[in-house]
Amino acid sequence: MGAWGAVGRVTVSLNGDWRIADSVGAMEMPAAYDRVVPVPGLANLAVPPFAKVDMFDGREWIQSAVRDKKLPESALVQTAGVSLQARNYFWYRRSFRVTEKKPLAMLRIAKAQFGTAVWLNGQKMGEHLGCFSAGFFDVTGAVKWDAENELVVRIGAHPAALPVWAPAGTDFEKNKWTAGIYDNVSLILTGLPYMESVQVAPRLAAGAAEVETALWNPGATVVRARLSQAQKETGGAAGVEVVLQPGERKSVRQMVAMKGAKLWTPEAPNLYWVETAVGGDTVRTRFGMREFRFDTATKRAYLNGQLYFLRGSNITLHRFFEDPLCKRHPWEEAWVRKLLVDGPKKMHWNSFRFCIGPVPEMWFDIADEAGLLIQNEFFIWNGRTYFPPYRGEELITQYTEWMRDHWNHPSVAIWDATNETDSALLRETVIPAVRKLDLSDRPWDNGYAVPMGPNDPVEDHPYLFSALMRPEGKFEMTQLEGMTGAKTTNAGHPSGHAVIANEYGWLWLNRDGSPTVLTEKVYERLLGKDATPAARFELYAYNLAGMTEFWRAHRNFAGVLHFTWLTCSYPGVKTSDHWKNVETLELEPQFADWMVEAFRPLGVYINFWQPRLQAGAKRTYAVMMVNDEGRAVEGKLRLEFVGGGAAAEIPFAMAAYGAHTYQLGVDAPASVGQYILRATAQVAGRASTVSRRKVEVTR
Repeated sequence: MGAWGAVGRVTVSLNGDWRIADSVGAMEMPAAYDRVVPVPGLANLAVPPFAKVDMFDGREWIQSAVRDKKLPESALVQTAGVSLQARNYFWYRRSFRVTEKKPLAMLRIAKAQFGTAVWLNGQKMGEHLGCFSAGFFDVTGAVKWDAENELVVRIGAHPAALPVWAPAGTDFEKNKWTAGIYDNVSLILTGLPYMESVQVAPRLAAGAAEVETALWNPGATVVRARLSQAQKETGGAAGVEVVLQPGERKSVRQMVAMKGAKLWTPEAPNLYWVETAVGGDTVRTRFGMREFRFDTATKRAYLNGQLYFLRGSNITLHRFFEDPLCKRHPWEEAWVRKLLVDGPKKMHWNSFRFCIGPVPEMWFDIADEAGLLIQNEFFIWNGRTYFPPYRGEELITQYTEWMRDHWNHPSVAIWDATNETDSALLRETVIPAVRKLDLSDRPWDNGYAVPMGPNDPVEDHPYLFSALMRPEGKFEMTQLEGMTGAKTTNAGHPSGHAVIANEYGWLWLNRDGSPTVLTEKVYERLLGKDATPAARFELYAYNLAGMTEFWRAHRNFAGVLHFTWLTCSYPGVKTSDHWKNVETLELEPQFADWMVEAFRPLGVYINFWQPRLQAGAKRTYAVMMVNDEGRAVEGKLRLEFVGGGAAAEIPFAMAAYGAHTYQLGVDAPASVGQYILRATAQVAGRASTVSRRKVEVTR
């Protein structure tokens, strides 16, 4: 939600070690809690460990297994899936004391799965079905202000613990489903009226920020108070008198001048705080002055009114949750900062899709500070032919909560309703109901559905190498020479909207260099059964970099995001990432070498993929260049055969956001052998950009 405690509001963190136990029945509260588990964290971190803690076959995983003839059709289920563990619930317990009595006490559980119920001092405080958004519980009537309090939280042990009409996450490629309170838990102590949320929306044209404060008076008497907003650095302020009847909720909008405020961009992630006060409640909310949109006429993205090209990757954190090396890393700030800040800067990335499952709120705070544009995806992936029996009103509730938790983060640039899915319920009911709640009016991606808004984008997943999974399927990199990089009909079709290529490749390797389930046949056809891990890593990095250059060079996509930066890797997974050591975040060297060049803002692509040339052959090569920056650049473009042979060099000049193709003639080497055809773009005072092709010179 982007709000932190200040004068008038006391926020008590309840993070730390909790006790944990399990049960089969929903009301079988354990008599003893004989294990310890971290909060935030997952139940598979409990000590001593639980048996089969995350064993659950999801409905979509079963559908895939039936399609692949690994299970009979009789295995199909209409429920969330089939549990393979001897429990349905986990129970968390801890005690705490409060040092200051306030009129209202609210328990906030930022994220827990699967479903949450709360008891305080033996009294049930309520339930929350959402797995991807914060649950709030009014615990005022049960708090002991001058004694020890016992808090018990029950969560489902697997997705089937929730009603079939409530989303618990869907993923065709996820093998394990791990329960846990996986985000912060806090106790909010405050006066009345209570600020349920504060939303800050930049208004760049007006040089201001619009602040919407949602107020609630849970008391028995009328509350009269002044609602004020203050921004220290710019001196902006606003105030208005409010009156709330007992039990009344109301939202109030105010404009706060932001004179001289610096804009937020990935290159300069400037952040501000607005202080909101009303009665006995005070909140500080962090935000950035930035606006982000797509434009259908140009098929481009615009940041603060300027053309902006997205370069980046994906993170599938809920798949990483099932990785044996996940451990506590997602909640270690130093590890997350290295993942989101250090690595992306080296790779020249400015964006991520948080894909198929949400991340803890700390990740968004870091993304704000790092300057990352996030495509924030709700955890639904069901394809085009089947959609679970979710209730529309429940989806509206959960999407609303999910937006509320994230709408103050300048890093959140795109709401992503679903992955690779076309649902009439989402398209016609849910998105129209909730998008108006976002005062920043962010664009919406809706999986493989046609866009909802006139300037909404669509996602495309041009997995060219997937054709090699079929014996009759064909794809070679030489085909790129005659292709234009246009979107496929995987994307919402028909549509002429802006497109983001946020998945491509289909060459995944496990961290040990072995193919994944989805790429075994691909590598067998490309390299044979006996290929070494080193040979596979080299082929993967070489082709992935080439495709990245290709998609960028043809300028048919507003963004190019590779799949994927972080996921799980162990025998039996379908995708993987690029870490040599995921715990220290050491990249596989071939990936680091080839991909760092493919994503430089000044992009270079040699439109040549022939594996062989005749010695001395005369040829003209097309070298495509793109400039992602809002300033013109000029320099030298050199094309040469490394290791011998001729070279050509010409000056180049690229306009801001420009693209151009240069023709350079270079004779092939006279001697046979293995060579690298290399194009180098050099701008004075900057690191060069290199595009490389492997070529065998023959007689």
